[in-house]
Amino acid sequence: MTTHTFPSPEPSAAPAGAQTQAPRPQSRRVVDATTRMLHWLMALSFTGAYLTADGERWRLVHVTLGYTLAGLLVARVLWGLLGPRQARLAMLWRKLQGLPGWLKSLPNVKSIATAQPAWRQGQNLMMALAIVLILGVVVPLTLSGYAVWDEWGGEWLEEVHEFFGNAMLAVVLAHVGLIALLSLLRRKNQALPMLTGRAAGPGPDLARRNHGILAAAVLACVLGFWGWQWSEAPQNAGAQDAAQTDNARNPDSD
Repeated sequence: MTTHTFPSPEPSAAPAGAQTQAPRPQSRRVVDATTRMLHWLMALSFTGAYLTADGERWRLVHVTLGYTLAGLLVARVLWGLLGPRQARLAMLWRKLQGLPGWLKSLPNVKSIATAQPAWRQGQNLMMALAIVLILGVVVPLTLSGYAVWDEWGGEWLEEVHEFFGNAMLAVVLAHVGLIALLSLLRRKNQALPMLTGRAAGPGPDLARRNHGILAAAVLACVLGFWGWQWSEAPQNAGAQDAAQTDNARNPDSD
C-alpha cells in the first residue's frame, strides 16, 4: 500500500496593512473635569495673589485674584454639596472620621504585612486633612483681605490677613510636599490624576461623567471676571490718582 504525504499547510499571510497593536494600559476616571478646573484655578489664584501681595503696583491684581479665590471657594462648596459622589465634601469628612481609629492602630503595626494597609489609609487621611485645611483657611483669608481693601481696620487687620496668607502657604506647601513624597515612595506621579483625571489600573470609573461643559463654563466665568476687572482698572486708577492729587493740593480740606 502506497502512502502519500501531503505538505503541511503554510500559515496564512496576514492581510496587507494589518499591524499588531500592543494592548493599551487600563485606566479609569477618578476625578471629573469640573473638580480639576476648580482645583487648579484656586491654586493659580492663590499663587498669583501671594506673589502680588506687596506693593501698590500690583494691588488691583492682588485684589482681583483674592475675589476670584473667594468665588471659587463658594463654587467648590456648592460642587461638594450638589456634585457627583467622588467630589462630595462628605467623602472628605468620612475619611477624616477614620483618623482616631487609624492613630490607635499604629502601635499594633509590627510587620510589613500590616504596615502597608495602615500606610495607605494614613496617606488618604493626610490628603483629606490637607484639602479640608486649605478650604478652611481660604475663608478667613479672603474675608480679612476684603476688610483690608475696604479699610475697615488699621495695621492689625493687615497683620491678620498676612498671618492667614502665610498659614495658607504653609498648608499648600505641606500638601505639595506630601504628594511629592508619595510619588517618590510609590514611584508614580500622584499629581497626574488631578491633571488628566485618570489613574492607571482596572476597575470602573469613580467619576462616571466628566462634566467638561461645566468646567469650561467655570473657566469662562473666571476669565470674564478678570476681563471685566481689567476694563474697569483704568477708571479706578484715574479716580484714585485724581483723589490723591486733590488731597495733595488741599491737605486741610478734610
